[in-house]
This record gives sequence, C-alpha cells and structure tokens, in this order.
Amino acid sequence: MPDIGSLRLPARVHFGYGTRAQLPEIVRVHGRRVLAVVDPFLTGTPFLAETTGALSAAGAEVRVYSDITPELPVGTLDAAGAIARDYGADVVLAIGGGSALDAAKLIALLSAHDGPLSRYYGENLVPGPVVPIVAVPTTAGTGSEVTPVAVVSDPDRELKVGISSPFLVPAAAVVDPELTLGSPATVTAYSGIDALVHAVESYTARPLDFAWSAPLPVFTGRNALIEPIALQAARHLGPWLEVAVREPADRQARQEVALGALLGGVAFGSTGTHLCHALQYPIGALTKTPHGLGTGLMLPYVLDALRADGEVAERIATLGAAMEGIPAGEASAARTIARVVEINRAIGVPATLAEIGVERDQLPRIADLALVSKRLVAIAPIEPSHDALLDILEHAYEGAVA
Repeated sequence: MPDIGSLRLPARVHFGYGTRAQLPEIVRVHGRRVLAVVDPFLTGTPFLAETTGALSAAGAEVRVYSDITPELPVGTLDAAGAIARDYGADVVLAIGGGSALDAAKLIALLSAHDGPLSRYYGENLVPGPVVPIVAVPTTAGTGSEVTPVAVVSDPDRELKVGISSPFLVPAAAVVDPELTLGSPATVTAYSGIDALVHAVESYTARPLDFAWSAPLPVFTGRNALIEPIALQAARHLGPWLEVAVREPADRQARQEVALGALLGGVAFGSTGTHLCHALQYPIGALTKTPHGLGTGLMLPYVLDALRADGEVAERIATLGAAMEGIPAGEASAARTIARVVEINRAIGVPATLAEIGVERDQLPRIADLALVSKRLVAIAPIEPSHDALLDILEHAYEGAVA
C-alpha cells in the first residue's frame, strides 16, 4: 500500500513552561462567554483563581463547572450539556485530566446539538461543529487535548463507549508542564505509560484501505504523516518516564513526559489505537483499575504476540531504538519488550492480570468483550481472533513474556 497520511489537529497548539499565559488571547478569539469545565480538585487552587482572573481582566465572563464525576456517566453529561446551553457559552475552556477534557468535549457537543448523548455513540455521527474547545491538560498521558474522541460510561452497556468525530478536536491546546508538577506518582506513572502505548500502537497499526472519494474514517490506521511523530513521542517518554515518577519535582523530566504525551496524542488521534486498548476496556470494567494501568500492563504481552510477524517485529525494534536512543543495528523486538517490562517494573505497573484480581476463568469473556471494540481490533497488525486474544491474556495472567 502506498504511503498516505491524514492529520486533524487543533488550529493552535502551544507547549512549554509558561504557555498558559496565552489563554486570555486564545479564548478571546472565540468570544466573551466562557464555560470553564475543570477537575473538582482544581477548585479553590491558586492556578484556577489566576486563570479565571486573567480571563476576567481581559473582558471575559467566566462560569466554572466542576461537577465532573469519575468514569463520566452519560446521564451527568446530558445534564451538564443542558446547563451549558442555558448559559450560552461562546467557548468551553477544559482544564484537568483526561476525564475533565473528555467531559468538556461532550458538553461542547451538547451545547451545539440536541441530546441525548447516546445519539452520537460511534464514529462520524456528530453532525457539525461544536462550541470551540480550548484544552489545558494537567496530567501527561491521555492526549485528549489534541484528539477527536471522548469516552463515557453508560449503565446500559457493559463497556465504556466512545464518541469519535473530527468536530471534537479542540480549537486550541495549551500544554504547560508546570501544571503536571503536582501530579501524584501513580497518576504520572499510569498516564505516562498510556502515552507510551499510544505511540507504540500508532506506529504498529495496520494501514486501513479506504477511498479518498468517500467520507474518511476518524482513525486511519498506519499513517505516513504520523510515523515520525510516534517515534518522537517514544524518544521523549522512554528515557524520562521513570525519572518523572521517581523525582516528581524534576522540571526537565516533567517537560519531556508532557511533550511525549502530547506527541502520542497527536499520533493516535489520527491513527487510532489497537489491542492494548481493546483488552483494557473489559479488564478495567472488571477490576475497576485505572485505564493506563491496564494498557501499560498489557503492552509487553501484546508486543510479544505482534513480533511473530516479521515486519511488525522490525517496527517494534525501531520503537525500541527510539526509546533507548541506540543505533538501529543494536535494537531488536526482544530488547524493546524487555525495556517495556523494565519501565513498568520501575514505575509500579503490575506485571500480571492475576495481581489485579482477574481470575483465569474470566479470560475467555475478556477476549469476547475485546472483540466488541471493532474500531480498535480493526487496526491491529495481526488477525484479532478470539484465540489470538485469549493467548495474549493467558500470557498476561501468567506473566510469561518469551
């Protein structure tokens, strides 16, 4: 298949210490009435007071909404959308971790289009532009500030549900590593390893066969424009994630991990993710464990299965060379996998499914549920049969990496 590529990104992306000072200028472009959707832990903090004060001084009217419920139950977001419509926001300012940013995307959607939110489950079902979103992450991992997807929980469904549309890509992203300095070690670890998974799954994705004359899928699979970005994400995360977890005040480590997470978001926002994520959704639902813990735990076992394909093994080796900063001739798929295991051990990601409470007799059901995530398994570089997924899960249960 010839190289093809597609990118959907915010019109403005700012990265680096101090970039949050740009917020009044960025927000002003979209209007005066600002709905700030923020993580509850930020309420009452100097940072939030500083941000809202700067916006007010620039002539904006700011309303803060912080009733963000973990796991984003769909009913709470439908209610939040009604609040946003009544307020008449010109722009939604999203500040916080991945859940807050996803909530803001969906509130912006419901501010512009009728609910309920369930109308938009799936891909390319959002009918048009949403209220402009300015995204400011306070954790380094999800990449939601640059992606076209948001994930919610629906009590009528066994797994979380994604809403994917180019219209959900924020209008602007401001990534200031200063805001990650207070993140707890576990948040840094699990969000950071998830960012590495984004880079790895983007680089190893299967290319999709689609026609340019038809509406494009939201996620394209392997993408010629994304490959160097995914590798660059790995270059920043591989050497620095352990340092950021071990030494949380290290400003360079925070900067490197934040940049790697941003680039990982750019990468998977175009290509999509595959097996680690497909398997994590049922694992997370079953064990109530964090998303990044699950994707990070599964990463070495998924890579071990993928390297049976010679071409994919070469790509895994290339990723390892980027992560370690070594010449390509010294890299191998086995060395890459060993390095991932080493990172997981160093930052506290559990090594086996048994450690997080999964029972062996639950593995077939997990494999069944993973296959439900058709968008994810479609871009896996191996045939994602039930038996193939069950084999990966068996190895992850036993802690067996060849």
